[in-house]
Amino acid sequence: MYVRHRPDLALFTALGLFAVQLGWFLIGLGHTWSHPAVAWLVLPVMSLLVVLECRRTARCADLDPTTRAFWGRLGLGCALLIPGSLSCMYDALGGPALSQQNSVRTQLIFGCALAVVLWALLRLPTWQRSSADWIRFGLDSGIVVLTTGVLIWHWSLSRIDFTGSPNARPASMLVILMVAAVSLITFVKVAFAGAGGLDRGALHILSLGVALAAASGTMAPFIVDRPYLHTALIAFPMSQITAILAARRQSRRRRRPPVRSVSRRLSLAPYLSVGLLLFAVLETEIPQSGEEARMAVAATVVTLLVVLRQLTTMHENRRLLEAVDHQVTHDALTGIGSRAAYTGELSARLSGGEPFVVALLDLDDFKDVNDRYGHATGDALLQTISRRLRDRLLPGDTVARLGGDEFTLLLPGRTEADTDALLPGLLAVVQEPVLVGDLEMTPRISLGVTASRPGDTAGELLRRADVAMYAAKTAGGGRWTWFDPIMDRLADDDARLAADLRQAIARDELFLVYQPIVELPHGRLAGVEALVRWRHPVHGLVSPAVFIPLAERNGQIVELGRWVLEQAVRQTARWERELGTDAPAKVSVNVSARQLGEPGFPAEVAELLSAAGVDPSRLTVEVTETAVLGTGVALEVLRALSAQGLTIALDDFGTGQSSLSLLVDCPVDWLKVDKSFVDGVTTDSPQAVIVDSLIGITEGLRMQAVAEGVETAEQAERLHRAGYRYAQGYHFARPLPETDIALMITARPVQLT
Repeated sequence: MYVRHRPDLALFTALGLFAVQLGWFLIGLGHTWSHPAVAWLVLPVMSLLVVLECRRTARCADLDPTTRAFWGRLGLGCALLIPGSLSCMYDALGGPALSQQNSVRTQLIFGCALAVVLWALLRLPTWQRSSADWIRFGLDSGIVVLTTGVLIWHWSLSRIDFTGSPNARPASMLVILMVAAVSLITFVKVAFAGAGGLDRGALHILSLGVALAAASGTMAPFIVDRPYLHTALIAFPMSQITAILAARRQSRRRRRPPVRSVSRRLSLAPYLSVGLLLFAVLETEIPQSGEEARMAVAATVVTLLVVLRQLTTMHENRRLLEAVDHQVTHDALTGIGSRAAYTGELSARLSGGEPFVVALLDLDDFKDVNDRYGHATGDALLQTISRRLRDRLLPGDTVARLGGDEFTLLLPGRTEADTDALLPGLLAVVQEPVLVGDLEMTPRISLGVTASRPGDTAGELLRRADVAMYAAKTAGGGRWTWFDPIMDRLADDDARLAADLRQAIARDELFLVYQPIVELPHGRLAGVEALVRWRHPVHGLVSPAVFIPLAERNGQIVELGRWVLEQAVRQTARWERELGTDAPAKVSVNVSARQLGEPGFPAEVAELLSAAGVDPSRLTVEVTETAVLGTGVALEVLRALSAQGLTIALDDFGTGQSSLSLLVDCPVDWLKVDKSFVDGVTTDSPQAVIVDSLIGITEGLRMQAVAEGVETAEQAERLHRAGYRYAQGYHFARPLPETDIALMITARPVQLT
């Protein structure tokens, strides 16, 4: 359907008035106007239009507070131009004769308006700088004022006869032009440096307006014989129409704030000033020849050589600084953004007020890659991941490496729905197989996502994304999760529980129970598995499903595992002393992946067994598939333990990233079939097929198979018929204290039927 747009009357009015005023002034250069008041009436009208436009832009809700404040202050400065233009009109027309001189009253009003505009400009974030920056700005301004004054006087005012027009004074014109020059350099410096969420194009338009207004001031000496003309008649419209256009541009670009960057543009004002003054000196001295002319030429040449040398040095310094900047803002390994640059970008986006999304990525099991294949392979994987992330995102998005295997994304202007549409494809691309040399790996990543909120800081955003990322990792990895406030409560609970767990050993809150492993079919005790329990003083018995994963995440599993191993070895020694040959033949202890990665772990176990006087063959080390698969260090540790005489059991077989090659590479003596397969053994199910097949594999590899989680006599009988000789589960006994194990040894064996 065709939509008819309403005409922009305010803009058309401003452009029409500007065209009329420009035409009136140009015609006046060759025509004497008998009613000059007509042109003056246009000035307050255009000033009012500027005030209304600035006020409208300052009320845009999509702009950040700093930008809105700037346009509000600019509107205030332009509002002062309304009485200023009326005062200037009175000066020109109110006397007995037409005048081109501004009264002190008019100059004060214009000075106040200019001060407000410069104050608004210098309040922008770009100028919230160090004292050294302010000193350089003051020096540049002083150089411009002095040079402008000297050159204007030398090439213009000193060569014009003002006696024919007593209403135009060269001193007042000189002051106006120098102030305009200072205003111009202020606008130009801020425009090129950028400032907060203020549109850079709008600043360039404002700078152009100041430049045109300043340039129109140079016409004063050439219209001294035309009292019906005044430089204000052209300077006002130039600055006002550009202010209106700049405000319009800011309104249109409010949803796309610029990304601020550090600018090291060389300030040319001092060098340009030196060059112009030297040119003026040469122009004065050379025609006179003599010693003064030769000294002027020599001084000029030396000065130019010194300036050239300084510029060369500054160029080299700037190049070195840019190289250092690149090193600081880019990750050395991957070439994408660094943590420092990303944090700065987050702060800039937050100050701009535009909504955006932050995502934190972490590679699952990246440590295993480094341990098994080496850091060079790990580095190649990180480079591939970073390249895939960078290629998948839009030009306005940001990707950075925080360190290790953590990456982070900044996605501006995206809603939750937009992000949910992006992430599946992003994960699919990143998790495609990676070929490093002859090795193929399939990376998996966990990703936490959060959206910016008013009042956020960069640290808070990254914290929320980190909490969500760990929630995704806990849920199994290879997925993304949005931050939910409930995650903070759960994280606080985990933190308090982790703090209590650190004290649990010292407070004697931990204890071991032992679940029997029996022989089939008679149920005679073949061994026990040591299991840790925690009796919390407030929460009572805390489930191992809660505190074991918590200990894995925060690293306490090493200390906890060492305590369990020590207690189990000591108990084994006590049973040997008290029960003799009736003591459990095997005592199994679960060992985590982190324990296997601890330096000197085999030596620690050997020393513990020797001190307790326990035969290594009585101790069984139980490890999971995920603890061993893909980690060369873990395999070497298990081989060392096996060489000492310990038995190695592969626990929960079938639940991890199962690989039959692991049964060949790892020195496995016992294969513990997971309960999830045992549950279906009495039915015609795929689980039953797997249970039957594993017996053939274990017999062929000369291993012992243990069925876990046996809960019924029917399951026990079916497993025995399939060829299983060992089992454990609630059908035989629940985990028991060490005293009950001694009683069980002398009790009647558990019957299958």
